[in-house]
Amino acid sequence: MSILIVDDSPMDRSLVEGILHRAGYSDTIGVESAEIAYQYFEEEGLHPERSPIDLILMDIMMPGINGLEACQLIKADPRSADIPLVMVTANTDAESLRQAFAAGAIDYIRKPVLAVELIARVCTILTMKAEMTMRKRRERDLEEAMRELKALRGCTPICASCKRIQAPGGKWETLEEFVRAHSDLRVDGTLCQYCLEGWRKNQAAA
Repeated sequence: MSILIVDDSPMDRSLVEGILHRAGYSDTIGVESAEIAYQYFEEEGLHPERSPIDLILMDIMMPGINGLEACQLIKADPRSADIPLVMVTANTDAESLRQAFAAGAIDYIRKPVLAVELIARVCTILTMKAEMTMRKRRERDLEEAMRELKALRGCTPICASCKRIQAPGGKWETLEEFVRAHSDLRVDGTLCQYCLEGWRKNQAAA
């Protein structure tokens, strides 16, 4: 699990990284500005060996682009839109929190950061993200299975004599050819019990 920490204060970045490392979250990246954070995402595609970011912890009050503006930019980019972003801020008045959530943040952590609060929030969010990722993977698998099923349903013509199947392009294929081309099933030399019994009878008769 890779965590990006965005804070212009070296002391605050070091504090957060230390808490995370002691809790077992050793894969952290600390940057001092929103501009550098956004640049990191811009360059991520050029460095496929990098671990994808699973969580962003971002300060609100920063020079240049502040945390709220950076959050809006990150959430507007399809490459980073799904990454959960948590604001780390000393401003916990209702208006500041409203702006943070409106910008796309899913939670906030108060400064000065308390270890127990930070770890609890990080653990909960990363668990939810992992479950959501797994759910999306299952949905993609289901969609792929449905597409394959529709393809099979569309290939209904079967020769009454030789039992070849007409594929979507119109080509007549043997059952083995069709299965190999349109599914992940493996066709080997195994005989079913009925064919095996027939083969034994023929062998005995011979």
